[in-house]
Amino acid sequence: MEIQGYNLPEDLYYEQNHFWVKPEGDLVVMGLDDFGQKMAGDIVFIQLPPEGKRLKAGKAFAKMESGKWLGKIYAPLDGELIEINEDLELDPTKINEDCYGEGWLYKIRPDNMDDLNNLIHGPQAIEKWVLADIEKYKDKQA
Repeated sequence: MEIQGYNLPEDLYYEQNHFWVKPEGDLVVMGLDDFGQKMAGDIVFIQLPPEGKRLKAGKAFAKMESGKWLGKIYAPLDGELIEINEDLELDPTKINEDCYGEGWLYKIRPDNMDDLNNLIHGPQAIEKWVLADIEKYKDKQA
């Protein structure tokens, strides 16, 4: 779905800091959503922590930076980091170019798949959240 120029697929789950999560078998794929990548600007660096790292929902576990921003990457769920998108080490701009495809960040094995229910999901919830963040960050948008 599109909300004021931001593409936010309604089948995904969202963490409040604008990371998306998509179930894929017993794993979830994680990335930065369209709102997040547009707010950050051109991504120039992403930290790729070691596979096997334990993640705690809501806790920062990596960093990302653009020319105008340095931010933390927060775990959407408790679990284990299974795979990192190594292509981003050479070309972090994939996050800006295709944030829901080639620009994915990490694959995680959640401790409990039911924890997805703690994330933002469904058209009404997504719209309410994004409209609130558009208002909150309107002075910072490029």
